[in-house]
Amino acid sequence: MCRVVDLQQAVLAKNDACAHTLREDLAARGTAVVNLLSSPGSGKTALLERELTLAHSRGIPVAALTADLATENDAVRLARSGVPVKQVLTDGLCHLEAEMLGGHLHGWLPADTRLLFIENVGNLVCPASYDLGETLRIVLASVTEGEDKPLKYPTAFGLAHLVVVTKTDIAEAVAFDEKEFRANVERINPGVEVVLTSARGGAGDGLLLDRALAARDGAPVHIPVMTRKSHHVHDAEDGQPHDEGHTHEGHTHDDGHTHHGEHTHAARAQDRGHAHTADSDTVASSRS
Repeated sequence: MCRVVDLQQAVLAKNDACAHTLREDLAARGTAVVNLLSSPGSGKTALLERELTLAHSRGIPVAALTADLATENDAVRLARSGVPVKQVLTDGLCHLEAEMLGGHLHGWLPADTRLLFIENVGNLVCPASYDLGETLRIVLASVTEGEDKPLKYPTAFGLAHLVVVTKTDIAEAVAFDEKEFRANVERINPGVEVVLTSARGGAGDGLLLDRALAARDGAPVHIPVMTRKSHHVHDAEDGQPHDEGHTHEGHTHDDGHTHHGEHTHAARAQDRGHAHTADSDTVASSRS
């Protein structure tokens, strides 16, 4: 068991180092990463398509990378926004990793990109364990998923810089208790902002884009308590200490893979580059 845990910690430490380098490289070119996490079926793709379309209409250079175990369906949908989109097929892997992300960005990401939206694999367990060099980590939950979702997935919600409730147009029909949901989020991640959206009804249009642009341009980002009260400190491969909180708890995934630890991260705020104003009109949807 110790050998398994040690191996996992080594893998995650390597990811930390890669994420640190990726964050610095992207910040130097003026690009901020927005990491979107949610369960399958939360409405993440529909909401992201609206935000990308809005960014394109405003002439804001953005791009999106979407990850799935199979199919290119989400990339096709997102490409309708008119912004550069790339599909990554993970071939069964339940999350993205920083090194994997960096490899897919090399030679593809347009130079003037201000925001890169990452639509992570639909899963609230594994993706929460991997830092992708993001400036902003957003966790989404639909009104159909239950008010106790934050309590069931404390790492995902506990490390979020922003929590988004989706499908609010049907909140009344499913008897969603907004007050209880907010209370549960506050219990896990005190002070984090919770916003309400509806891709179908248009509620909250532009909120994600505005929050992401503000973070990219240096506005303060919420610092989760889970990050401030670190439980474990380790040195990454680059020799730099990382002070994010780390928790370890066993969990098994539907794909049959069992993980013996959960390693949590929070994105670090980075100095932002100067804003770019060039339009991004090239759409590229490509398979990994």
